[in-house]
Amino acid sequence: MAPLHEIGFSLFLIFTGAAALATVALYARQAIIVAYIILGVILGPWGLGLLSDAQLIADISHIGIIFLLYLLGLDLIPQELWKMLGEAMWVTLLSSLVFFVAGFAIALGFSYPLHEALLIGSIMMFSSTIIGVKLLPTTALHHRHSGQMIISVLLIQDLIAIVILLMLQGYGKNDQLLFDITRQLLTLPLLILVSWFFNRYVIVKLISRFDQIHEYIFLLAIAWCLAIAEVAALLGLSYEIGAFIAGITLASSPIAPFITMNLKPLRDFFLVLFFFSLGAGFNMGIISQIILPAAALAACTLVLKPFVFEKLFVKANEKRSISREVGYRLGTISEFSLLVAVMAAQTNFIEQNTSYMIQLATLITFVISSGIVVMNFRTPIAVSDRLRRD
Repeated sequence: MAPLHEIGFSLFLIFTGAAALATVALYARQAIIVAYIILGVILGPWGLGLLSDAQLIADISHIGIIFLLYLLGLDLIPQELWKMLGEAMWVTLLSSLVFFVAGFAIALGFSYPLHEALLIGSIMMFSSTIIGVKLLPTTALHHRHSGQMIISVLLIQDLIAIVILLMLQGYGKNDQLLFDITRQLLTLPLLILVSWFFNRYVIVKLISRFDQIHEYIFLLAIAWCLAIAEVAALLGLSYEIGAFIAGITLASSPIAPFITMNLKPLRDFFLVLFFFSLGAGFNMGIISQIILPAAALAACTLVLKPFVFEKLFVKANEKRSISREVGYRLGTISEFSLLVAVMAAQTNFIEQNTSYMIQLATLITFVISSGIVVMNFRTPIAVSDRLRRD
């Protein structure tokens, strides 16, 4: 582990640099998320190499995603979300098929082997949870139908991604692969049930008893989030899904708005680290070898996803304007795709250069898609006063 003074110096570089580049980004009317990623490239091992332990920063940064999904759950009404999942199911499955075929065709067009083309097609199926949710204004969209549409699609996509991750984990040890996948999927409703029961008979009672002691409520809210996230990970699910379930089960509590308000700064602190780590972890030395397929994959994503989601949601009797907005907010490759790419390379399912190609395509969609959303739709970080909503 890096010494404390090295971690402190790393945080100094990250947040001072982020503030400077964010200022430039705002003057240039660009999304400040882009500034964090570029800063990671500049300061990371493949840039100036000023960070002593970029992997530690990347590990810490994932706490931001956990809090992001926790706050997302806190802002949702479980009954309405359940109803929305039914509509989103066929939209998500059909769109995933279209995106898979498109990614698979692009990969074959660039002469990737069949098994790598299949993986490249699969990573096209997912949209970024962190981009989609981070750019949602909490006070405007989470309680509106469009917010629920986005969240429902992302949840179903995350479940599909978990199946793919489990298959990669079992690559080369096929004895009980199908059994392991089935077991993990069956643990999801069990986790929901246990979380609901514990929340109703323990957490809510503690909140009611000590609701005037804000420091205690703050600590209890963080403990609840991290505890359910850890239980989910132990069961083979993701920390993010566990955090979301922790938020959903607590959403009906009258203290939920207080928790949301107080955890936002903590979430944003770790999310800066997350986007920074994306840039810092990318190998800039091989861009010339992978830029063409990565650009093709990114361009297909940026054009195809908004179009397909808009058409499918209009077919599902949603308003065209809302469907179009949802399409653009989902018009990325996912951070789950980054995880799939890294794991596939670690298990030798794909070549390392293929993993880097997927990572580059993902980063390109992050940068361009977030810019499109910030410039055209309501977000907490919009440069226009007309579009800025917290």
